[in-house]
Amino acid sequence: MELAGWVLQHHSVSKADWSCIICEQVNLIVYTYCIVSLFIRFRHRVSILNSIIADLFRTLTINRNAMLKNYFKIAWRNLLKNKTASFINISGLAVGISVAMLIGLWIWDEMSFNKCFKNYDRIAQVLTNANYNGGINTDFNTAPPYGDELRNAYGSNFKQVLMASRPSSMVLSSGEKNLIKTGYYFEPGITDMLSLKLLKGSHDGLKDPSSILLSATLAKAFFGETDPIGKTMKIDNKANVVVTGVYEDIPYNTDFADMECIAPWQLYVMNSPWLKKDNWEQDGFQTYVQIADHASMEKVSHDIRNLKLRNIDKEKAKANPQVFLLPMNKFHLYSDYENGVAVGRNAQFVWMYGIIGVFVLLIACINFMNLATARSEKRAKEVGIRKTIGSLRSQLIKQFMTESFVVVFLAFLLSLVIIQYMLPLFNEVADKKMEFPWNNIFFWLIGLGFALITGFIAGSYPAFYLSSFKPIKVLKGTFKAGRLASVTRRALVVLQFTVSIVLIIGVLIVYRQIQLGKTRSAGYQREGLITITTPTDEIHSHIDAMRYDLKKSGAAVEIAETHNLVTSLGFAGNGFQWNNRPIDENFWIGKAFINPEYGKTIGWQIIQGRDISRSFATDSTAVIVNESMVKYMGIKNPVGMVIKETIFGKTTAYTVVGVVKDMLMQSPYRPVKETIYIPDYEKTYYVSIRLNPAMNVNTAIGNIEAVFKKYAPNSPFEYNFVDSDYEKKFGDEERVRKLASVFAGLAIFISCLGLFGMASFIAEQRTKEIGVRKVLGATVMNLWGLLSKEFIMLVTISFLIATPIAYYFLHGWLNNYEYRTELSWWIFALAGAGAFIITIATVSFQAIKAAIANPVKCLRTE
Repeated sequence: MELAGWVLQHHSVSKADWSCIICEQVNLIVYTYCIVSLFIRFRHRVSILNSIIADLFRTLTINRNAMLKNYFKIAWRNLLKNKTASFINISGLAVGISVAMLIGLWIWDEMSFNKCFKNYDRIAQVLTNANYNGGINTDFNTAPPYGDELRNAYGSNFKQVLMASRPSSMVLSSGEKNLIKTGYYFEPGITDMLSLKLLKGSHDGLKDPSSILLSATLAKAFFGETDPIGKTMKIDNKANVVVTGVYEDIPYNTDFADMECIAPWQLYVMNSPWLKKDNWEQDGFQTYVQIADHASMEKVSHDIRNLKLRNIDKEKAKANPQVFLLPMNKFHLYSDYENGVAVGRNAQFVWMYGIIGVFVLLIACINFMNLATARSEKRAKEVGIRKTIGSLRSQLIKQFMTESFVVVFLAFLLSLVIIQYMLPLFNEVADKKMEFPWNNIFFWLIGLGFALITGFIAGSYPAFYLSSFKPIKVLKGTFKAGRLASVTRRALVVLQFTVSIVLIIGVLIVYRQIQLGKTRSAGYQREGLITITTPTDEIHSHIDAMRYDLKKSGAAVEIAETHNLVTSLGFAGNGFQWNNRPIDENFWIGKAFINPEYGKTIGWQIIQGRDISRSFATDSTAVIVNESMVKYMGIKNPVGMVIKETIFGKTTAYTVVGVVKDMLMQSPYRPVKETIYIPDYEKTYYVSIRLNPAMNVNTAIGNIEAVFKKYAPNSPFEYNFVDSDYEKKFGDEERVRKLASVFAGLAIFISCLGLFGMASFIAEQRTKEIGVRKVLGATVMNLWGLLSKEFIMLVTISFLIATPIAYYFLHGWLNNYEYRTELSWWIFALAGAGAFIITIATVSFQAIKAAIANPVKCLRTE
């Protein structure tokens, strides 16, 4: 080291560094020579040789441990010495790590959907693409013959082929207990396909058509701790079944999480005389397959493409139906189709939130980098002295990296506390049921690895920058922080606020898009309207008496039965014709089955003709059409026109008696579907009730329940407010808005922490300059402007960069909607103004504090 000191006095710093390296290499050669000499001398006395080598390695280990201990000691002292900077770094990094880990948990949850099933990679659902209204429609529903045809024609490619109903509400009864639960009708084999864990009973339970399988929670709800196997239950108050199995509750992050019970497909067929097992047009069911171990999903999907095409007549074949498989590993992320192509909106959300998490963490890392390099002049002498007495640059890098890892480790511990308290709120916003994986070793390995990477990213630039100082300049007092350092700090601040402004603009645009949908006219009165699910025939058979009693009680103004919810359109047909126009097989028209009181109940708006009425005997074949249907027909006044519908070779003639204003029954961001409202006096599934506005809501609901129980004593009373159901249409957008708002707020918070620290340091650095300026007559406003203008300039640059970036991505996102808000200039201006206000508010505290300080204290010599 004396050699290095002599070189430092007579030559440059780089030569001094090289002399230290040469010294180390010479020492290494000497040590190696000594060890080899000892080995040659004592090769026959192994015990002495082992003792010498052990002593040597013990000395090296002690020195290394002492060095590590010294690194941590210095790091801890620096944290305590610079409390403000330490608080900003630790809290900022803790929030950044918390956001990144929460998003990581969310992404893991999304990516692990359905992976609880052992046959996850071999299961698929059968879908069909067909020409539809000028495009290609993807249908998740299949017809009854699909199952047998797949087994007979392609049996060697499949391990299992199962027909199933769509999930539906079932009234389950046992003794005096009645519950409405969601269930499926499945062919035997579903327990093996989904690898359900049976707690009681047998996997062959569904082979008996009068059987049922219950989830563990549902079995406990009905039978408590009593063994449910062999117990008799009733489905929809008509089908008697016996419990033959109880399976473990299916995890929430699966597409079968709502499967609370499973009944045999054969029972469904027996109780549905309208179901034709050879009818290829009776779409309304689902088909699931498990491909054989030797088969390829892509090849099987290609082989079955003409499954339906070759089994339908030439007229239907014009739609060119193409059958294919949707693998289970794409059920959740890639189940959205546009024009026959998977667009994967859920997958887009995964990428979007992942990128946001990375940038929020990057903003926190930038705070650490900026504050570390900004305070470089205070640590310059330390670096100079260390280098002078022999420290290598690599040792200084290790020291500064240790400080970074200590800060990140403390931030990681704090982030665990934040996540523990924030996870329930995050679950509520994200509509999840995630739990913190405290007992998962992989989580801790990933978490610690993630913290190490964060520490390296945050500490690498300061470590290499600080360790590069020239000791001779530092110790002579001629050292000044390089221009590159200030440019880099400014660039990092610009990056911080660019991300923050992009997120602010995104939140504003998503909010406006949601408001656009909410303010769009629904075409009916949602307020004061409730819907009751009626899966049994009890209400339908007493509907007139129930209507009379409800009106008499004063609870309801009107009541109507429907085949579908007011907020959804469940059916469509392509067999319509009018004015001798040929049937267009490729154009599907919406169908809603109603009764004559439907219009008065929901409050729709007749704009031509009249409503359907029981007063006219001919109204059993009368129909109402909406505005969109009139436009499609190309007729100004369709009232009195005859529309014919052909289904399965049978033609029915309807007379149009009225036209209603378009009603939003599907997505509020798409055009209203051409729809025909057809009277249906048969079996219905829902009852809509218009509450009496003159009666208290709770009182009215109580009266309705009493009347309901009078006519359906064995059915549970469950109802929904239509305006609440309508709000669910905005669920995805609301989640995006809430999550984006949270992340944008946290990004701004972290950026402001960094700004506060930078402003504090700059004010401290320019203390004497401020004192001199005050003595010479500078006002508080002059000094405030002096300290604030640089930050305002940086935020201005951030705004200019963020605007085109936000426009590009938000324009692409809005293109997913046919009805979309405009990217108005004032939204970008508002986001920019918000960023300016936040910046000025953050910087002003330190700027004004420095400006009003006593100049006498500022100008005192040290």
